[in-house]
Amino acid sequence: MIPRVVFVLPSFAGGGAERVTINYLRHLDRTRLQPILIVLNDVTVLDLETPRLRAGLKGLVGGLRAAKPAAIVSTFGHINAPLLALRPFLKGRPKLIIREANTPSQSLPTTPSPALFRWLYRRYYRRADAVLCNAAPMADELQRAFGVPIQKIVRLNNPVDVDMVRTFANIPLRAQGNGPRFVAAGRLTAQKGFDRLIDMFAEMPRNCQLSIIGDGPDRQALEAKITLLDNGSKRIRLEGFTGEPWSRIGGADGFLLPSRWEGMPNAALEALACGTRVIATPEAGGIAELAAAASGNAVTIAEAGEPFIKAMMTVEEDPRAEPRPSLLPAAFYAPDVTRQLEDLILEKIQAG
Repeated sequence: MIPRVVFVLPSFAGGGAERVTINYLRHLDRTRLQPILIVLNDVTVLDLETPRLRAGLKGLVGGLRAAKPAAIVSTFGHINAPLLALRPFLKGRPKLIIREANTPSQSLPTTPSPALFRWLYRRYYRRADAVLCNAAPMADELQRAFGVPIQKIVRLNNPVDVDMVRTFANIPLRAQGNGPRFVAAGRLTAQKGFDRLIDMFAEMPRNCQLSIIGDGPDRQALEAKITLLDNGSKRIRLEGFTGEPWSRIGGADGFLLPSRWEGMPNAALEALACGTRVIATPEAGGIAELAAAASGNAVTIAEAGEPFIKAMMTVEEDPRAEPRPSLLPAAFYAPDVTRQLEDLILEKIQAG
């Protein structure tokens, strides 16, 4: 009998962690593992045909009991810790593999109860069968600050569905006019640093344009900042959310990542898959590892402020009718990363 593995998401919000899970599901070998997706505020998916599941932990426990999985994979801290606490109440004591998406020292202070979540991490994370980390700084912090045994920490790259990304980027879209074109993408929150990007981009030459793809709670404040700094020239635009940003990323000359913290930024990985050069702040999680793995000047790391502006100044206008070759290192390709996860899950199940 093929073992069942449940993947847990809080929603289909479209963020990086959600995309990682969807890429796992898309590439998982069904002859090795039978995947089930539980989405807390939407539906349960089992081979695309299962009943509706109520939101919340009670519903989650009920769904897990009904699914009877051999393993569970969860990728959000506010779900990981409660799942670990509730595991004794699940039939069969399934293996629990959790994934950390961001560096906890930066992400936990943004939660409603930082002290509570730090306590939950220290108490429960060490009880996981494996803790997936997508960047070395995150792995180091989980071991040092939260007591996760090193033998339980597994370094696993984010999976990028390069074929899908490049299919959507097949016809690059580019803002009209002459001059370098830049794109940034992400949720409009303080974490992503778009406020400081707008400040920096206001110093760029008048023929440069920036499109910021995404939505979020900071939209109104960012619009006000653009109005104040851009003098009505519309060089900086908030484009809103789109589920398919890759044609715009592929049509840009540079992808900008001004984040204040990250894990391994999916947006940067997908920009490289589109063949677009990335300029990022050093706070962007595993960006230094990505820069070391990528070829040539595919990734430039620059401090926010004058160094970042100088890095943007080096980008030259390069319109293309067809997408550039991928710059993404092969270690991030989804089929290989997913196979590593499959091997880990089966290893934990077989260990008993």
